[in-house]
Amino acid sequence: LQKTKKSVTIYLQKNNRYKSAIKDVCRLPDGRKERQMKKIVSCLEDKKGFICDMDGVIYHGNRILPGVREFVEWLYQEKKDFLFLTNSSERSPLELQQKLERMGLYVDESHFYTSALATAKFISSQKPGCSAYVIGAPGLVNALYDQGITMNSIDPDYVIVGETSSYNYETVVHASNLVRNGAKLIGTNTDLTGPVEDGIVPACRALISPIEMATGKKAYFVGKPNPLMMRTGLKMLGVHSAEAAMIGDRMDTDVIAGIETGLDTVLVLSGVTSLEDVNLYPYRPTYIFNGVGDVFSEI
Repeated sequence: LQKTKKSVTIYLQKNNRYKSAIKDVCRLPDGRKERQMKKIVSCLEDKKGFICDMDGVIYHGNRILPGVREFVEWLYQEKKDFLFLTNSSERSPLELQQKLERMGLYVDESHFYTSALATAKFISSQKPGCSAYVIGAPGLVNALYDQGITMNSIDPDYVIVGETSSYNYETVVHASNLVRNGAKLIGTNTDLTGPVEDGIVPACRALISPIEMATGKKAYFVGKPNPLMMRTGLKMLGVHSAEAAMIGDRMDTDVIAGIETGLDTVLVLSGVTSLEDVNLYPYRPTYIFNGVGDVFSEI
């Protein structure tokens, strides 16, 4: 598929075959283009709920992406149930709400769910009142505290790793020793990298890999594409999987999470995954768009 600057790249899934619905809608006559776009987005318009990633979909770092304001306005105007489900464990829902507000976009705190919350919920269900050694940001630490999990650098039940800017050799060595001594290794998510304003940075999977390699122990990851997090998201929305769509920028987490949970999937090319990367995977999203603005500006 050749993509020009003006094209909107869209794939439709039908009978387990993937067909290009529009190679370059801008080359179609205006009337036909409008009819095609309405036909393609009508199934998304009918969805009752939307689960949406944040990094690479809503913003890059502290820069909001084009079309996001219109997308959120549409969600509110149409009274859609929606949830921003992020693999990032750095911030709490309140901090995410405030971050968007600083960008000029107000979304209620109840519309956010993070891998930090999912990790804390999972661990507390496995071993209530346990302790952990944490390599992570305040959003992860506070989520663990809220679930009654205490910090322990001597003999913890778990070593938990999430995104952080305070990662260093000493913490990796100490965490590795704790895992060798019996602590279970947990990662908040499987993201290798994440998009920021000026490029791509290492994420949780990259940070936890040295501990796995040094100890020979494989981590258990709680965030997307783990169905635990997706099922919680659907429960929070109160909709069936067939009535919801997953929007994300990653084939290896967002898209596969949606597929395995039974949701239609929308891959946006505004984050980590490029159009060329799609062919590297044995599965496909239901739709591919350049960004959320390309979809919902047409509805």
